[in-house]
Amino acid sequence: MYQLVIVVPCYNEEPVLEETNRRLLALAERLEGMEVATHILYVDDGSVDATWSLIHSFSTKTPTVLGLKLAHNGGHQHALWAGLEKAVTMADAVVSIDADLQDSVDAIVEMVEQHRGGCDIVFGVRRKRTTDSFFKRVSAQMFYRFMQSLGAEVVYNHADFRLMSCRAVKALLQYSERNLFIRGMVKTLGYRQGYVYYDRTERMAGESKYPLSKMLAFAWDGITSFSVRPLRLIMGVGLFCIFISFVAIVWALVTYLQHRALPGWTSMLVSIWFLGGAVLTALGIIGEYVGKIYSEVKRRPRYIIEEEVGF
Repeated sequence: MYQLVIVVPCYNEEPVLEETNRRLLALAERLEGMEVATHILYVDDGSVDATWSLIHSFSTKTPTVLGLKLAHNGGHQHALWAGLEKAVTMADAVVSIDADLQDSVDAIVEMVEQHRGGCDIVFGVRRKRTTDSFFKRVSAQMFYRFMQSLGAEVVYNHADFRLMSCRAVKALLQYSERNLFIRGMVKTLGYRQGYVYYDRTERMAGESKYPLSKMLAFAWDGITSFSVRPLRLIMGVGLFCIFISFVAIVWALVTYLQHRALPGWTSMLVSIWFLGGAVLTALGIIGEYVGKIYSEVKRRPRYIIEEEVGF
């Protein structure tokens, strides 16, 4: 029988997890009619509420529910990676979905059908962003366009809701970097790809685990992990500064020869502040890349499993 594992990263999801489990079990029954044996794998990313207790309870009552508890909160991407590594050993295909179930579980049925039709990767893509605030909608659109302008391959309006075949997951797991931006990494795999479009719903309960600060950090991780264009932009800024300096020199010489030079330090101060800001910005961008190299060469584990249940 076709084996499917649904990987659900969780962090402090106590308010929504019972409803999430109910919906996923209902989906599993529906898939069983399509000759699809479904396991649900919850990955607790170091939650501090009762998330793991609920997962443990679900697994005790239902053998098809599995759980991994990570020893430390390492972030959504590392929790997802842990789930993929565990799921690939027992599945023909793996679906990843967030615990709040704002993504449509019904779309998973179509994903399975596309996989059976020959697609190794099926992306879940939002039709529109009506459930987002104005700021989040605009910032998300700017992020996707900016990533594409920098040469990074990302699917517009796709997050981490997707189906991957066993061989696609195994290919992804060959990537050795610690700075994970999985939605960009998956796109670089190749293989035959499909798309399922759905409408995203409001969050059932709890609060988003991606406030503005985390969204910005995640976006910057994606940019610096998949593009060196910011480094090239530094050269452009440097050349622009040289051009401005040349214009200032010409202007100073002309005013001096025409005896119109005024005493003062305004122009000098403007130049110093402008060039100083440009240099500090350049050093900051270079520092980000050096920091990523530093974290990669240490080769620390992406996660540590504290406890398993259901396996």
